[in-house]
Amino acid sequence: MESFDLTSVILDGIKNSASDIHIGVGTQPAIRINGSLIRRAESQCVTSEDMHSIMERLLTKDQIERFILEREYDFSFNIRHGDGENQRFRGNFSFERGNPSLVLRIITPCIRTIKQLCLPEEVKQVADKYNGLFIVTGPTGSGKSTTLAALVQQINMTRAVHIVTIEDPIEYIYQSELALIHQREVGSDTKSFAEALRRAMRQDPDVIMIGELRDLETIAAAVTAAETGHLVLATLHTPDAPQSIDRIIDVFPPFQQQQIRIQLSSILIGILSQQLVPLSTGTGRMVATELMIATNAVRNHIRESKTSQINNTIQTGASLGMHTMDQDLARMYNEGLISRKDTLAYAHDQKDIERYLS
Repeated sequence: MESFDLTSVILDGIKNSASDIHIGVGTQPAIRINGSLIRRAESQCVTSEDMHSIMERLLTKDQIERFILEREYDFSFNIRHGDGENQRFRGNFSFERGNPSLVLRIITPCIRTIKQLCLPEEVKQVADKYNGLFIVTGPTGSGKSTTLAALVQQINMTRAVHIVTIEDPIEYIYQSELALIHQREVGSDTKSFAEALRRAMRQDPDVIMIGELRDLETIAAAVTAAETGHLVLATLHTPDAPQSIDRIIDVFPPFQQQQIRIQLSSILIGILSQQLVPLSTGTGRMVATELMIATNAVRNHIRESKTSQINNTIQTGASLGMHTMDQDLARMYNEGLISRKDTLAYAHDQKDIERYLS
């Protein structure tokens, strides 16, 4: 019988609206609430035996063997709690000082709408596009997957199209409404993002959602998909639009970079960068965003390798729906939603943001 009560920790995380649960050998479990890690004082320190029991509970024998071999393993699962409510989790096992370590991400049960997420209204217009590339960027835990899910669901509710998602692992589970949705998980349904993208081209897709633009092969396949008449939605771990563009281009060898600039400038719809900022009330977090729309000026900057000028174009593009991260943080502060301390802490340019604060 295991001495560590995993169910109790999981239910505690759900009850407290935590985003993540951390479990490692030699320490008490911790849960992340509103961005802050909180130790579970009532729990005993986790032992090596406890961790192996947790592995056997959450993973199949084949999955455990793969984890031992690769030293990392991503997975997802559901549990029922309360009145039979289904809760989904994304998990990651890794090794830390020779022992297994686990992080669980608690997935919001329902897929929230673009409006409910307080995203810019212009994001909703992406769901009406028939082709091109739209990228959601931000640090880990900033809600990128949640934003993509809202976009996919918007399409699902309004258009009779075929949507193929490629995820690692699958987070949100969709029910086909007007759209027909097929979800593929890297590792169990396909070998890799790049392989799944290549195969997707033969599956009659209208919309392709890619969990992460992870490597050169995946990025190249995504660009090709967008060029050939598909709407491609994807994420990147970058803080803003200029760095996202540079990241995409720099992954290619130098002799290909100019061609990629030309391709990217023609297919890019826009880039939404986001981060979650604590509310001044201490009751939760709210998304702060930067939105770049691929106007003619932005496309020229990309083609001419002048990404350093894109930020100025975003700053002056308010009439087109664009705004920088610092402009949005200043708006949130001026509306009393976030503190001055957090406004400056999350700002990209602390000196520049001062001119927006009232």
